[in-house]
Amino acid sequence: MSNAEHLAKDRTPDSVHPPSRLRQLAAASIGNAVEWYDWYAYSFLAVYFAEQVFPKGAGNSLVPLLSTFAVFAVGFFMRPVGGLLMGAIADRRGRRTALTLTILLMGGGSLLVAVTPTYAATGLLAPLVLVLARLVQGLSVGGEFAASTTFLVESAGPGRRGLFSSFQYVSTTAGQLLASGTAALLAALLTEQQMGQWGWRVAFLIGALLSLLGLWIRRGAQETLPQALDAVPAGETPKAQRSADRPGLFEALRRHPRQSLLICGITAGGTIAYYTWTTYLPTYAQVNAGFDKGEALTVGTLSLIFFALLQPLGGLLSDRIGRKPLLLGFSLGFAVLAVPLLHLVTDTFVSLLLVQCAGMVLLTGYTSIAAAVNAEVFPARVRAAGIGFPYSLTVALFGGTAPYVGTWFKQAGHADLFPWYVAALCLVSFLVYLTLPETSRQELEK
Repeated sequence: MSNAEHLAKDRTPDSVHPPSRLRQLAAASIGNAVEWYDWYAYSFLAVYFAEQVFPKGAGNSLVPLLSTFAVFAVGFFMRPVGGLLMGAIADRRGRRTALTLTILLMGGGSLLVAVTPTYAATGLLAPLVLVLARLVQGLSVGGEFAASTTFLVESAGPGRRGLFSSFQYVSTTAGQLLASGTAALLAALLTEQQMGQWGWRVAFLIGALLSLLGLWIRRGAQETLPQALDAVPAGETPKAQRSADRPGLFEALRRHPRQSLLICGITAGGTIAYYTWTTYLPTYAQVNAGFDKGEALTVGTLSLIFFALLQPLGGLLSDRIGRKPLLLGFSLGFAVLAVPLLHLVTDTFVSLLLVQCAGMVLLTGYTSIAAAVNAEVFPARVRAAGIGFPYSLTVALFGGTAPYVGTWFKQAGHADLFPWYVAALCLVSFLVYLTLPETSRQELEK
């Protein structure tokens, strides 16, 4: 048997060698959780390593922390680039190849953060290493959604795309909880001085090691893209096959502009609601209602656990009744209720917990099926890149900026406008969802 035939056998599509659904689900979910652990560990531990990496400004103790979060933002805006590049790799070389590459990049980025020198020892090299590490991580996490979304949905059995889709946010939330839990445990076991000197590095070393676990699991997964075959069909040269089967970098944008804009419309309301309710709400309660910081973090943790448990239920429901009812319920619910819900936030534990959990019930109508809805928009040939770039760009513009916009409204003396901003974007997505065909019963386009 020739080398090409061996390779063809190894990468034959699922129709010949059906993959283990559980192994496929684990490859996407565990790897995704590791990705998001590494991503969120930075924000949870920034307060400890800020002064190690950035020098203080004259008379301003906040300069190191502000500089650290500026680097966080730089990583965020690398996500569209990652979505485009890693998505293109997933469409050209296969989903498994892209998933392997994203987790290697994230693990490498975490290792770079862990070994970042101090400013006192190396001067400008310290912030430069940190910036490089965050750029690598931003590239990775931008490509992760594109690759894991397509891989999850393409791995699903008949009538189970919604259920498999839901594990995108189950694993994302698990990674976030693991990062916050690791940071809290280290802070409890070590002194403040130890955390500032070396304790924060431990969390990033753990992330690098977890990436190796994710890499091992993903290497055992089976490819879901038939066009990713590197083997040569009879009578055809490798060069001819590559030129025929592999899309160009911007093919999705060039040939499917309407679908690309559709991904932006699908995502806008979902990402602002997601980052407001899962990330910014504890801060919103502190700034606008004088809520205790420690209790706000406790509420956030409890509500994230509740949110993760809801996701498979939402995915299963969409497989039974369709995607549109959940999307319309989510977007109309937030368009109508975002303002009253945020106005209900007071300085009491119960009020914040109820508001956050109520929002997460509505939010599940989007998050549990976002992967399936996006994947069902594009054909397999350009699915990953078609999703990756417009999705990541929309998240960077509206989701990643949600805390900044909310704080800006407060500083400008118009804190009441932020809930209306959330409601308006959800209304835009509601109008987009009205135009979508119901795809839950349709075969995934090859």
